[in-house]
Amino acid sequence: MVSIKVDLSRELIHEIDKIARVKGIKDRSRVVEELLTKILIGNMVKRAVILAGGKGTRMRPFTYEIPKPLIPVQGKPLLQHIIELLRKYEIRDIIISTGYLGSKIVEYFGNGNKFGVRIEYVEEDKELGTAGPLNLMRDKLKSTFLMFNGDVLANIDIHDLIRFHHEHNALATIALTPVKDPSRFGVARLRGNKILEFIEKPEKTTKSKLINAGVYVLEPEVIDYVPEGKAMIEHDVFPKLAAEGKLYGYPFDGQWFDTGTPEAYERAIKEWRGIE
Repeated sequence: MVSIKVDLSRELIHEIDKIARVKGIKDRSRVVEELLTKILIGNMVKRAVILAGGKGTRMRPFTYEIPKPLIPVQGKPLLQHIIELLRKYEIRDIIISTGYLGSKIVEYFGNGNKFGVRIEYVEEDKELGTAGPLNLMRDKLKSTFLMFNGDVLANIDIHDLIRFHHEHNALATIALTPVKDPSRFGVARLRGNKILEFIEKPEKTTKSKLINAGVYVLEPEVIDYVPEGKAMIEHDVFPKLAAEGKLYGYPFDGQWFDTGTPEAYERAIKEWRGIE
């Protein structure tokens, strides 16, 4: 750790003290360090991928008419909530992978200008799963990037997630969220912060309640692990990375909702508090 001395105006000191009181931090230097870290971390990742090509069969009949990422929660499509989270953390270059009814997504979001971001699209001619679309973006992803499943609602500190990823020198970091009943998802088995495996349909006695939240930080090298054609990142990529000790888990306790079933969707509508 290197110490430096910085002269600050009274106005800045006053603002730092206000932040310290809110956060319950007594040391001004720690507040300054946190602020600088967030600014610098924010510059490390500039691009995000959102997977929006699935058919959403479990959400029929809604998805006969609209793609699942356009299903509304509190007056906004699922995708818009994700975009607003990214914009909050100044990540404004977004690639959306589209497939089923993708033209409706393009029609709604366009180039992203009216949402304060820049959007480009990659179209899946056939369904490619949660990893396959990355092969279509190889030339667009040359540095660390974020990836979101297009059907999750998450209120997560993106800068802290990125910091964690870089501090652990990970190839891939999965955001993990606790749930009461993980049997529908599968739980992460960890040693420290390294993910060893995901246990499908875990026993009730399983200690871990942490599941894949559908939010990732990935290095471009991860694409080398993706098979051609349809591929699932959960089954075709992450086990390989875990075996090499390059897969990490970032637990967070912010709001998170899966919208994979009508029951989960109803709960999200009732309880989601939006991006804070």
